[in-house]
Amino acid sequence: MRPLVAIASLLLAVWTANAQRHAITINTETPEGALLQQIGQESDQTKKIALLEQFASQYPKHEGTPWVYEMLMEAYTTAGQPDNAIAAGEKLLALKPDDAQTAHACLKTALEIKRDPDLVLKWAPITSDVARKIAQTPKPSDEDEVEDWQHEVDYAKQLDIYTEYSLYAMALQTPDPQKKIALGDLLEQRNPESQYIPMVAEHRFMAYIQTGDNAKAVALAEKTLERDQTNAEMLLAVASSYMGKQNDKVLELSSKAIDVMNTKAKPEGVSDADWENRKKLVIGRANYIQGVVHASSNRWAAADKALRAALPGIADSAEMRAEALFYLGLANYRLAEAGDVERARDALRFSQECANIPGRFQARARQNVKAIQSQYRIR
Repeated sequence: MRPLVAIASLLLAVWTANAQRHAITINTETPEGALLQQIGQESDQTKKIALLEQFASQYPKHEGTPWVYEMLMEAYTTAGQPDNAIAAGEKLLALKPDDAQTAHACLKTALEIKRDPDLVLKWAPITSDVARKIAQTPKPSDEDEVEDWQHEVDYAKQLDIYTEYSLYAMALQTPDPQKKIALGDLLEQRNPESQYIPMVAEHRFMAYIQTGDNAKAVALAEKTLERDQTNAEMLLAVASSYMGKQNDKVLELSSKAIDVMNTKAKPEGVSDADWENRKKLVIGRANYIQGVVHASSNRWAAADKALRAALPGIADSAEMRAEALFYLGLANYRLAEAGDVERARDALRFSQECANIPGRFQARARQNVKAIQSQYRIR
C-alpha cells in the first residue's frame, strides 16, 4: 500500500501548493469589488462564508466568481461541511471545466471524508476525464512553457491513477455488494489494465456471489485465474461450473484449491481462528466437489476418501451434507458388494444420516437403508 499513500500525498501537496490559483483584480470602486475586499478582510469564518455565498449568488458571471468558489471550498472543508464543499467544487468546474485540482478535491472529499460510494462513482469518472484531457495536451512550441506543461501533464497522469485507486479503496470499504460491483465494474471500464483490478477481484467475486449472480462470478473468476491461480474460492467457482462437462478439469482445479489453502500464508489482519475456519470450509467444499465427481464415475474408493474429508467443512450446508452422505452410503455399499463386507455398516450409517435430512436425497436414502438392512441383516 505504500505506493498508494505516496500518490495520495503527492496529489495533496500539489493541491495545497496550487490553492488560490484563480487570481483576481479587485476594483474597490464597484459594488462587486467592495464586496470582494470585505471578504478578504473578514476574519470570522462564519461571516466570511456568508459573504462568499452572497457574492456567488449576486454575481454568478463575474470574473472573480471562480476565486469565490475556490475560497468557499476551503471554508466549507475547514468548517466541516463536505457536502457544501463538493457543491461549490461542482459549480467551480462548471465555470472552469479543466480545473483538475478542483475535481481532485471533490473526489478526495467523497472518498476520505464522506466515504460515500455513490459520490465516488460520480466523481471518479469526472476527475479522470479532466485528468486525461490535460494529459493529452500537446507539448508547447515555446520552450519557456515546456516545464509548466510537463508539470501539469505529470500531475494529470498521477491524478488519473488516483481515480482508479479511489474506486478500489471505496470497493473495499463499502459493505454493500451492489456498490462493490458497481465500483469494480467502473474501474474495469475506465482502465481494463489498471493495477487495482487484480486487487479488487476477490471483493467483486464475493459481491457477485452475495447477489446471486453466479454467471458473472464465474466469468470474473475465469478471467482472474488467467493471471493468478492463488485464489481458492475462484478456483472452486470455476471447478463447479465445469461439473458434468469437463470432470478432469473439475478435479484439477479443486485439487489446486486444496493445495493453495494448505500452503497459503494467513492474510494480514485475519485471526488464526478465522483463517483455520476458512481453510476448513474451502478444503471441505473442494473435497465435496471431488467426491461427487468420483461417485458419478463409479470410482467408489476415491469418492469415499474425498467425501469423508469433506464432511467437517460442509457441516453448515444441509444440501451439500445430504448429497455427501448419500454418496458415502452408496460408495460404501458398492465397496461392500465388491468384497469389503465391513463397509456395509458404514453404508448403513451414512445412509441413515442422509435419510434424516429433508431434501431431494431423503427418499432414496430411506430406500437404501432398507435395502442394506435387508441384504446384510444389520440394524
